[in-house]
Amino acid sequence: MRKTFHSTRSPFEQMQYHDGLQAPIRPSRTTARPDLRPDEARAIAELLSHPIDFIDSPAFHESEADVRIYEKSIAKPDISWYQPLMDRLTRSPNQSVSSGQIKRLTGKQEKVLFHQFNYAKFRIRQIQEQLGMKDDDKPASVEPTIEQIREMLKWHRVVEDLRIQIAESNVGLVIAMARRTRIRDLEFADLVSEGNMALLRSAEKFNADYGFKFSTYACQSILKAFSRLGVKASRHRERFPVEFEPELETAKPFDERRESLDQDCAEEVASIVEENRCGLTDVEMSIIRHRFGLGSKSEDDKNLTLGQVGQIVGVGKERVRQIQVKALAKIRRELETRFLYREPVEDHRPITN
Repeated sequence: MRKTFHSTRSPFEQMQYHDGLQAPIRPSRTTARPDLRPDEARAIAELLSHPIDFIDSPAFHESEADVRIYEKSIAKPDISWYQPLMDRLTRSPNQSVSSGQIKRLTGKQEKVLFHQFNYAKFRIRQIQEQLGMKDDDKPASVEPTIEQIREMLKWHRVVEDLRIQIAESNVGLVIAMARRTRIRDLEFADLVSEGNMALLRSAEKFNADYGFKFSTYACQSILKAFSRLGVKASRHRERFPVEFEPELETAKPFDERRESLDQDCAEEVASIVEENRCGLTDVEMSIIRHRFGLGSKSEDDKNLTLGQVGQIVGVGKERVRQIQVKALAKIRRELETRFLYREPVEDHRPITN
């Protein structure tokens, strides 16, 4: 039996983790180096296959740019609220949510993060250009040295950590947009998943030097992703239509059989009480007759309350309920053994020509 466990990783960390496990390693002399771990070899193979994109900034070309850009550190967000909130909203997306635990980044903090994010990609791009990689999306023509490999891996780890931090700092935006979206026939979890992918794509294209908040830029991308998902679902319904067929919604033979069985059961229960085939005592018989009218032909004996039956029998209401439960158990046992589960009677008469 497969064991399930609750993951403490964020959705973006899980995405990075699974991509690292499942992505194929491209064969090359670099990836075959014995001093590289599989994930490092995979990262280097990806970086040597095509030039990395980044948003340039004048601050990247200044002297000691890395010192000034990374002198400020932005604390990573606490997203322990994410999975419990998703569990609740997946069951009921319209329930109220308190946003006090979701902390937003200021404009200055976002600018610091995106400068650090794009500067790390800028440093990788410098090494790629040294290896002969241009804007024509062709792989490297020069084999990198071990120093260049280590430098690329260092900045690649910075890029991945900052990408996750940016996404986790804005994951509350995706949930808020998904809750406000009015698209039918789409699961809430599917909307959030598509919004997370749009959030990651937005982080790659956002230019913090323009002075706008990242949420302003990302909202349009998230809404477009929701729209594309809705169009895709609509096309799927058009391609595989499910028409409403009233005849298929109601199984008439089964309904008639069920009604016939219910009627037969009611008649059998009345016969059991009338003939007292289940061994009811006089008190139990009286209570059943007064409560349900089983085995009684008088209209006055039907549908009396527990209190009314107790006044007739001479006991309390709770005692009437206890006796009623015991009597019904006897009737049910007789009904199951003699009527519902009885074997069909075989016809042993000789066959005549």
